[in-house]
Amino acid sequence: MTTAKDLFLLAIDRNQPVGQGDLSLTLAGAELIDLIHADAVAVDGDRIVPGGPSALDDRFMREAAAGLTGQAPYERIEDWLWRRGRDLSAAYQAALEESGELTPQRGRRLSFLSESLKTVDTPARRHAADRWREREPVLTALAAIVGIDDERSDDEAGLDDEAVTSVLATVHDAVMELEAVRQRRTIENAAFANIWRGP
Repeated sequence: MTTAKDLFLLAIDRNQPVGQGDLSLTLAGAELIDLIHADAVAVDGDRIVPGGPSALDDRFMREAAAGLTGQAPYERIEDWLWRRGRDLSAAYQAALEESGELTPQRGRRLSFLSESLKTVDTPARRHAADRWREREPVLTALAAIVGIDDERSDDEAGLDDEAVTSVLATVHDAVMELEAVRQRRTIENAAFANIWRGP
């Protein structure tokens, strides 16, 4: 069980609108944090430095580790988030549907899902729910970034790992950048529509 999987299941269970791009970036950040905890990578400034061999029993984690830049100058955290995060939420959705951990449900819709889904009561779902109830700092911080957690206070973070804090800050900045792009496109599209409508 991984932080990214816990975050995805949490997004379904909380039934709050989450943008696919926002979630994908945050899932990539969650994977990177788990790689740090597994000593598969280290963070040097804003760069991701591969660590020694690690036993990773999750397919997504192995893919993330295999995609790391192995030679200096190492990849920047922000660049890796955008590259690794491309369509990542869709990949998690497909994997969880295939494993039977997500099932269709009418009447529920999240903005990043092509159809309404609900989680199945599995050990993975209960693990994610337990971390959420315990307000586990990393999961809580990631949820706040993607807009799932509307109850988190600033003094609740409880994070004392500099590398993890750096990743969280970079994920937050990337999500804000994506929102700025969305807003700019909305304004441009509205202006274009006004030109065509005329006075």
